[in-house]
Amino acid sequence: MYLSPSPSRVAGLVLAAGAGSRYGMPKALVHDGAGRSWLQHAVDVLAEAGCSPVIVVLGARWAEAAALLDAGDDDPTSAPVRGKDRPPASVRIVQATDWAEGLSASLRAGLRCAIEQPDLTAIAVIPVDVPDLNAATVARMISTNFGTTAAPGATVLSANTLRQARFARQPGHPVVIGRQHWTPLIDTLAGDTGARPYLRAHPVEHIECGDLGTGVDVDRPS
Repeated sequence: MYLSPSPSRVAGLVLAAGAGSRYGMPKALVHDGAGRSWLQHAVDVLAEAGCSPVIVVLGARWAEAAALLDAGDDDPTSAPVRGKDRPPASVRIVQATDWAEGLSASLRAGLRCAIEQPDLTAIAVIPVDVPDLNAATVARMISTNFGTTAAPGATVLSANTLRQARFARQPGHPVVIGRQHWTPLIDTLAGDTGARPYLRAHPVEHIECGDLGTGVDVDRPS
């Protein structure tokens, strides 16, 4: 029988291990026109929305990418790191040595890290290449007052949660995955498809977020 952890928290997960072959470089190393790191932005968005810790999976040129982060101590009880104009966050960096396998390797590494933390109930998953993602979108996705996942009066997401953001009815990120799904999902992961087959095989709550952003992932330099 599955026992929900207590107290409960929602973690964030940034998938940023790929080599970015279509982009010409790992997207974990990309900066926007204003000089803002996509990687740090992804961490900040999840932290501002209330996700803790934020797990960052790196692979290709991982040491260079890790150097871009204001990474906190791995101990979630320690004082969080705060950069200029950034929310506090506990950041955990995970190196996916098999990153060349594809998206499945990154997701597998991130979920395994989350499993090691018994007080987590759900995880909000985003790729690093959605630079217009904002904290309001993530907050909507993990809110217990939005949609139908949470029971009346609930203070945490269910461990059985499966949610996916939609933008103008098109699927996007974040994807919020309850703890009860983590191990079964890991068992299905292969290649570069990520969680898509698992989501198709299970009931998913779709939450429209098109009023908050585009949800567009950037595959190539503009």
